Amino acid sequence: MMQIFCVALGGAVGAAGRYAISLLPLKSEFPFLTFITNILGAFLIGLIVGVSEKRSLPANLILFLKTGVCGGFTTFSTFSLEAYQLLENKSFLTGGLYMIFSVICCLLGVWLGRKAAFIFE
Repeated sequence: MMQIFCVALGGAVGAAGRYAISLLPLKSEFPFLTFITNILGAFLIGLIVGVSEKRSLPANLILFLKTGVCGGFTTFSTFSLEAYQLLENKSFLTGGLYMIFSVICCLLGVWLGRKAAFIFE
């Protein structure tokens, strides 16, 4: 039961963070705010994994951070909807770039996060 509470609490923190970013006054055809949110989340989960490999973190803290915060913060469903809408609106270049850059930058974010975990050695 404690594990579910940790995930739920982390999810609330992550979702609130995602909503806060969505309030930034940055509007354009390219969905920058979701793009930035997902890259930050990818970096964060990479950092969490990297730190947990180097230090003995409590399992509930890992659940809170990785499954809860990162799961609530990033949003594959919003990314998918925005990509679909761009393609549906015949914005093929923007939609294609959004999909390609999102995947590449999020993978890079995970890698950078894991590399940044060295500061916790």
